[in-house]
Amino acid sequence: MKLGFVSDSLGGIPFETMLDHAARLGVSGVEINTGGWSTAPHFDLQNLKSSASARSAFVNAFESRGLEIIALNANGNPLHPTQPEQQECLIDTIRIAGDLGIKTVCTMSGLPAGRNGDLMPNWVVSSWPPETQEILHYQWSEKLLPFWTNVVSLAKDSGVERIALELHGNQCVYNVPSLLKLRDMVGSTIGANLDPSHLFWMGADPLVAAEALGDAIYHVHAKDTMLNPPVQARTSLLENGSLMNIQARSWSYITLGFGHGEEWWRQFCYRLKMAGYDGWLSVEHEDILLNSLEGLDKSIALLQGVMPVAESDFKPQAI
Repeated sequence: MKLGFVSDSLGGIPFETMLDHAARLGVSGVEINTGGWSTAPHFDLQNLKSSASARSAFVNAFESRGLEIIALNANGNPLHPTQPEQQECLIDTIRIAGDLGIKTVCTMSGLPAGRNGDLMPNWVVSSWPPETQEILHYQWSEKLLPFWTNVVSLAKDSGVERIALELHGNQCVYNVPSLLKLRDMVGSTIGANLDPSHLFWMGADPLVAAEALGDAIYHVHAKDTMLNPPVQARTSLLENGSLMNIQARSWSYITLGFGHGEEWWRQFCYRLKMAGYDGWLSVEHEDILLNSLEGLDKSIALLQGVMPVAESDFKPQAI
């Protein structure tokens, strides 16, 4: 496995300085946010879209430090009913990835409105009352399937081999069954960006998810979640309070090791290996209490101690 981090983890630091920190921290690469819900402080999408020299300079900034570009990440809602710029960001990101020779693009599945004419996305997480099934049918049949059929075709034409969908709340694809459903519908260009932090708060087990996904795991975000049992007992894990008010929330994103200890992350890395995954672990720092550099440093140090790096050389002795 290889270790890197998501560029927005150091979103307040200029591009070149962010890469200098990556080299200092001893990671092998950086995953770059391109837009969507990110202001993309390290990626000028319009300039890179139109300028071959800008793309060359972008790549050289990594290569001069011995770093790789892990993936491009357009982490927004490409099926938002009133924000077409989200979809445009993903399309442009795939094309630029192709121009740069990057094989993996990370994004979300998207979440459409509940019916034609609605103005807001609608996330269905219940099977009752009956209109929920009408919403799901509309979203999957009339929105997701046509959109992702076209995007997969674009990715193939652009030379992008893997689109890694983050299993994220408020998206149509948010767990193992929904990821595999879309993958069955549009093909194996679609796979999972397995981020355990989201599965924790949705009540799933990332260790079991890794086994269930198997070769459909295309990318891994290393991010932790702290569950807050006293609040959870009173309010459940369905949490819509401010992300900035940790003490009042039933769960919060947190630095690796502060929510689940080193032993859990050791098991996670091993389960990924068992599932056949030998790719990137990309740290995503979203802890509001710890300094970003400190949190990133602690997260990287934890993973460096538990992740497999070298290829297995075990062979049974001839007896």
